[in-house]
This record gives sequence, C-alpha cells and structure tokens, in this order.
Amino acid sequence: MANNNEKMSREEAGRKGGETTAKNHDKEFYQEIGQKGGEATSENHDKEFYQEIGQKGGEATSENHDKEFYQEIGQKGGEATSENHDKEFYQEIGKKGGEATSESHGKEFYQEIGEKGGEARGNQREDSDDGKMSREEAGRKGGEKSRR
Repeated sequence: MANNNEKMSREEAGRKGGETTAKNHDKEFYQEIGQKGGEATSENHDKEFYQEIGQKGGEATSENHDKEFYQEIGQKGGEATSENHDKEFYQEIGKKGGEATSESHGKEFYQEIGEKGGEARGNQREDSDDGKMSREEAGRKGGEKSRR
C-alpha cells in the first residue's frame, strides 16, 4: 500500500524485497548467510550473551508449552539417541555420570539413597512373607555396613 506521497511504505518495500530475494536464491544461499551471521555474532558476543538468550528462549518455550510437549520431545529425543548409539555408548555415559556423581557427593549421600531405595522396595513387599530378607532390611543393613 502506498502512502500519500505515492511512495511505498517500508513494510511493503521489505516484503517485496524479501519475495524477490526468495525467488532468486536457493537453500544453500540462506545457509551460507546464516552461517556468516552466526560467525559474526559469535565474534561479537561472549558466553553470558548466549546464556541470557538461552534462558529467555527457555522461559518463552516453557510459557507456551505444557507437560505433554516436553514428554513428547523427550521421548523423540530418547528414541533418536537409542537408534544412533550402541550399548558401549550407554556404558560410557553411565560411567561418566557415576564418576561425576561420586566426585560431588559424599558417603552420606549414598547411605541416604540406599536407605530410601530399600524402604521404597520394602513397602512394595510388606505382604510377602517368604522367609527372605526384605529389600528395606537389606538396604538398611547395607547402609549400616558402609558406615563402619
């Protein structure tokens, strides 16, 4: 739409320019200018800049999506990961996770989670009287043994 001076508005000029550019260029063109823009941005901004925009993006996403959205993308991500990795991958990341947890938690942490796990399992087996030690009792005894 033209204004009173028979000139095109900035909005209209931008739209027309964008349409013309889209007609004259392919996907690779946009990938290349996107990459150049990303490189220029990374040269001009620090870690805090990316943390801030990441946080803002995460907040906006959480405001616009519900629990089911996150369950769905988590499931898709898990399925894609399992299709692309083998048993050794999971062993390696499990080992790294265990080592990191071990370095950041003391003996009391493991005693506490062992007792909680034992209690939870024991509550599931309360009705069972087959002469075996309950998991709750085994967890408690294991926790006591590791304290010594």
